[in-house]
Amino acid sequence: MQFTDIHGLEEIKKSLIQAANADHVAHAQLFVGPEGSANLAMALAFATYLNSESRKSDGSCGTDPATEKMRKYIHPDLHFVFPVSATKNISGKEVVSDSYIKEWRTFITENPYGSVADWSACFGGENKQLNISKEESRNIIRKLSLKAFEGSYKIVLLWMPEYLHPAAANGILKILEEPPAKTIFLLVAHDIEKLLPTIVSRTQIVDVRAFSDAEIVQILTDREGRGRVTEEQYVQFRQVATLADGNLNQALRLLGEVEEDSHQLFRQWMRLCYVRDYTKLVNLTEDFQKIGKEAQKSLLHYGLSMLRETLVMQTVNALQETHVEDIIPVEKALIRLQGDELSFVANFSKVVNFEKIEKMSQLLNEGYYHLERNANPKILFLDISLKIAHMVRKEGR
Repeated sequence: MQFTDIHGLEEIKKSLIQAANADHVAHAQLFVGPEGSANLAMALAFATYLNSESRKSDGSCGTDPATEKMRKYIHPDLHFVFPVSATKNISGKEVVSDSYIKEWRTFITENPYGSVADWSACFGGENKQLNISKEESRNIIRKLSLKAFEGSYKIVLLWMPEYLHPAAANGILKILEEPPAKTIFLLVAHDIEKLLPTIVSRTQIVDVRAFSDAEIVQILTDREGRGRVTEEQYVQFRQVATLADGNLNQALRLLGEVEEDSHQLFRQWMRLCYVRDYTKLVNLTEDFQKIGKEAQKSLLHYGLSMLRETLVMQTVNALQETHVEDIIPVEKALIRLQGDELSFVANFSKVVNFEKIEKMSQLLNEGYYHLERNANPKILFLDISLKIAHMVRKEGR
C-alpha cells in the first residue's frame, strides 16, 4: 500500500510525508477513523514510505527491494498485531497474530478498508469473541529487543487496539512510552473512547476522516474504468455513496448487493403511500418480496438516508427564512444530493414535518431490524406502507 493508492485525503498524506522527510516522526501514532475509512490504509502506506529507499514527493515509492517487501507485507522490520480468536486448528497460547499472518496479509491486500467482522470471516473465527491477549504484549517486547534488520525503522502496526486485553494494554505501556531507537508504533483504531487513557496519552493522534460522497463516487468510477461508466451506473454510484455515508467498505458491499434502483423504488413507494393507492401498494410489496433480502435492506437504508436529507433541507430552508444566515452562515453543503434525488427531497419536504420524519424513520429502522431476523417481507412492507400512507396525509404538515 502506498499513499498514491489512497484516493483523496490529501491533507493527511501531506502531513505524514512532510514528517517522514523531515525525520520528525513521533514514535507512537494513533490513526483514528470511523469504520470503512482509510485509517488502516493510511498507516500501511506510512509504514511503506518510512522504510522505502526511494521516496518521492508525491508519496509514491520506487521498486527498491525494501519497498517491494513492504508492498507484500513481508519486510522483516514490519510487525503486525491484530485481534484474533481460537479456531479448529489453533488454540491456547498459539492464538496470537503470528499464527494468522498468512491470512492477515491476504486480508489487507484484498480489503484494506475491511471491518473486524470481515477479518473474522477471513481467518475462520466462527463468530467467536476476538481479542489481543497478554501473550501478544510479550511477543512485541521480544521482537523489539532486536535491532532493525534492513529498514530505517522497526515498525509495529497494531490494528484495533480496542480489543487489547487489559493485561496486554498494561504490558505494552512502558515500551510504548520509551521504545528502542528507530522504533515506530502505528496504532489503528475506530473508537478512541474504548482505549485506555494511558494508551492514548502516549500517542500522537492522526485523525482520518470518513470519505466524502464525491470521493466514494470517484473510487467506484475508477474501479469500473474511466470512460466505461454509463449514466445509469453513475447514478447508482451516487446512491451507493449516499447510503454508505463515508464508509468505503460498505459502499463496495452495497455495490455488489443492490439489485434494483433504490431511488426509483423508494420514490414510487412514497408516491403510492401519499395518494393512498392501496391496490398498487399491495402489488408493490409483492415486487419488494422478489428483489432479495439484501436489496430489501438496502431500500430501507436508502429510505433512512432520504429522510435524513429531507430533515436537513427543512432545517436549511427554515434558517434561510428567518434570516439567521445573516448572522450564522448556513452550510448548504450539508445537502449532499443532486438531480432527481434533490428534486424528490425538495418536494417530499413539503408534505412531511419533523414529527412525521421521526416516526417514519422509526418504522424503517424497525423494518430493517425485523428483516434481519427473517420477517416475511411482503407482510412487513405492507404494514409499513399502510402506516406511512395514514401518516403522510394526516392533518398538519
